Amino acid sequence: MCGHILKAGYRVTVYNRTKARAEGLLAKGAKWAGSPKEVAEASDVVFTIVGYPEDVREVYFGPEGIMAGARRGLIMVDMTTSQPSLAAEIYSRAKAIGAHALDAPVSGGDVGAREGTLSIMIGGDRDVAERVRPLLELMGKNIRYMGPAGSGQSAKLCNQILIASTMIGVVECLLYAHKSGLDLMDVIAAVGSGAAACWSINNLGPRIVRRDFDPGFMVEHFVKDMGIALEEARRMNLALPGLALAHQFYLALKAKGKGRLGTQALALILEELNNARIEGAPNR
Repeated sequence: MCGHILKAGYRVTVYNRTKARAEGLLAKGAKWAGSPKEVAEASDVVFTIVGYPEDVREVYFGPEGIMAGARRGLIMVDMTTSQPSLAAEIYSRAKAIGAHALDAPVSGGDVGAREGTLSIMIGGDRDVAERVRPLLELMGKNIRYMGPAGSGQSAKLCNQILIASTMIGVVECLLYAHKSGLDLMDVIAAVGSGAAACWSINNLGPRIVRRDFDPGFMVEHFVKDMGIALEEARRMNLALPGLALAHQFYLALKAKGKGRLGTQALALILEELNNARIEGAPNR
């Protein structure tokens, strides 16, 4: 995502907990900073995308965090999937010093990040969102302003709720197709262009068939996202049984030490339940 901004000719300063992971960007001209605070001091717009809400809190509010280096007019854009309440807190604390904050979580996985085709859901002030839109358009194709601070995070949780139950359907579809003796890639081609078409079957289905469980999006991060959504649902007095079921399956996967696999590794749990293995060749 950062590479797209760098390629467009913008001056970029980067920080990561593990400097080696930024070497590719540094080789292309990005400048290294020793902390989020230093990034804020060197920038007009700061983008963040980390793992968990506690990471977001540390990156923004820690002793060497962004707020320690923020100044009037700075725009902060958090693209982590996090808590709507934390997004609202960042917004309020930014506003108090004359800075601006947006929550802009993304969807589209590793493919969307590489190709610059992510969906981006924005919460915060609309005029600030429009000011950074040229940068967001380098990373995504479907950019939506959703409302005030926290609204981007709420929209992303909608996305995760939908994906959670959909992933169960993807794996069950492939298990049934395998047991029926069908060629799984033919099944994906058939259903992936009809009423059942979705990103998960078309992109993650083939990975399951190839036994490719490398992460585009890690199980442990999906577990985190579903947990946030379930917390929000409880607060709203909402019953979301599909989400709760998917969360349990993914927790089981994480408990088996598979938390750093991709979300398509859900297949491993349902295969175990059915004493079956999804494979590409027809079961004839």
